This record gives sequence, structure tokens and C-alpha cells, in this order.
Amino acid sequence: MLQSFSLREGHLRRNQIPSKGPGANEIPVDSLWVDILDPTSEEREAVTQLFGFDPPTRNDLAEIEISSRLYDEGGASFMTVLVLSQSETERPRSQPISFVLAGERLMTVRYSDPLPFATFTHRAERQTNQWTRGDIILVGLLEAIIERIGDVLENVGREVEEISEATFAEDGIRNARDYQRIILRIGKRSDLTSKARESLLSIGRLLTFLSQALEAKGATDLRSGIKVMTRDVRSLVDHATYLSSEISFLLDAVLGIVSIDESRIIKIFSVVAVVFLPPTLIASVYGMNFEYMPELRWVSGYPASLALMVISAVLPYLYFKWRGWM
Repeated sequence: MLQSFSLREGHLRRNQIPSKGPGANEIPVDSLWVDILDPTSEEREAVTQLFGFDPPTRNDLAEIEISSRLYDEGGASFMTVLVLSQSETERPRSQPISFVLAGERLMTVRYSDPLPFATFTHRAERQTNQWTRGDIILVGLLEAIIERIGDVLENVGREVEEISEATFAEDGIRNARDYQRIILRIGKRSDLTSKARESLLSIGRLLTFLSQALEAKGATDLRSGIKVMTRDVRSLVDHATYLSSEISFLLDAVLGIVSIDESRIIKIFSVVAVVFLPPTLIASVYGMNFEYMPELRWVSGYPASLALMVISAVLPYLYFKWRGWM
């Protein structure tokens, strides 16, 4: 999908770009921001004609080396960052998105659709005389992305607190299904926090590179905004690290509770086995069918055997209670 935005009467407006027929994929020359989502070959060609160079490919975005993600080439600054997306689903993603600053224009190349892009677009279209250059639009996009990650971490923090309260409540969690459900919830929050932290770290590197690139171009009016975002990113990274440690502790605590309950069950079975072992031994002895046994014709043998089995079962039970093992 190809879309572009131009400045119209002080507002950032979306241009109508037909995908078929005359003028298909023709991007207006006054576009300040060109956004391509999972582009076709025709859309890539149209972007190349406007910018004078090929947009990054999916393989380019997948590179993990810093030198392949943050670099200047041909007067343009290429910046690839991991952006958290689908955070409200069961399978959150941390997908690379490329930002390219070329003169007054901004190009974004992405293969995912994170929520901050739609949020920023709706907000920017309402504001006046603010989004006049590509670098300003880039800063606004980064602010929206950072705000979204902050909201995600706040939600994770609240959910971790709820799980902690449910785990350490006096009535506690009672059965294996509860244990499994809580461990799954903890695992999902851990994965989401890890992806958010990964995204924040890549944004922090991008902000450092962007600050240097803008200073080299003499665009110092965005310096204060970049510094604020850098501080926000650092604080959010610290918060994500704290949440990770809380989640790890909570997981260890739940597994500890599971282990304690399992030990209690095994102890009960062990006590029951010990209690019934002497009666079983007595019953086994007097259940043998030898012809010559001293008590075989004893008149009181049967009730005496029963009494002996009961006494041999009660005595270990009372001993365990006295020692506090039950």
C-alpha cells in the first residue's frame, strides 16, 4: 500500500493516489511524507522516481548490524528501528521499520501496521502549521511510538500486580488449572515486556544517530525534542527492566508454590503408605497358608490380629502428629 502526505493550508493532508488507470501510483512532487506498507514492485518504482534511490527492501530491514540499520548515503539518512506491534493480541511482534530522511521529505518503509502510525496520522491531520518538514514528521512519529510502548508497559505493570495479588492472597490458587493459567499469563507478559524493551533500545540508538544527523544538517530546532524523547526512552527501558525482574520473581514464586503443594501431596501419600505398612505386614503374615502355624487354631487369633493391625496403624499416625509432620 502506498500513501503520501502533503502540506495543504497548514494541515498535513493525505494525497489521493490511484492504484490503477491513468496516473497509477503517481506520487505528488510536494509530498512531505511517503509511507509504503508491504510495497509492490510498481509502488517501489514510483517511490524510486520521486526520491532518486531505491527504498530499502525486506532483506535490508532484516539486517541486525548497526551499520546496516543507521547510515547516511547519497545525502539521505537511513534509519531502521524495531517497532512493537499487535501488542493487544496473543502474538505481539517487534518488526523493523525503515525511516529515510531525504532533504525535506520522509519515507517510511514497513511490513507491519503498528497502531502509532494511525494514531499519529489522525492527530497530525487535525493540527495546523506544525508538520512542515520531513524531520519534524519523523520526530512526531517517534513520539507516538514511544508513547504507545509506555502505555503497553503500564498495562503490563497493572496485570503483573493483579497476578501477584492473586498468587499471594491467603486463599491463593488452588488447582493445577489455575497454576497453568497463571504461568501462561506470566510467560506472555514476559515476552511482551522483552519485545517492548528491545524496541526501546533500538529507538534509543536511532535517536542518537538522528541527533547527530540533524546537527550536521543544521536543523537544531528539534534538539530539545530529541533530548526529551531520549530521556523518556531511558526511563522506559529502566521500567521494562524492573518489570522483567518482577515477572521473573513472580514466575519463581508460582513455581515454588506449585513445588510446595506437590511436596505436600507426596508427603500425604508417604504418611499413608507408612501408616498402612505395619497392618499390611501383619495381614500378610497371618494370611499365609502354612499347615503348621502357632496361632492357626487360636480362638482369639482373628480379633487379636485385627486389634494388632489397628494399633500398628494408629501409633505411627500419632507419632507423625506429635512431630508436626502432618
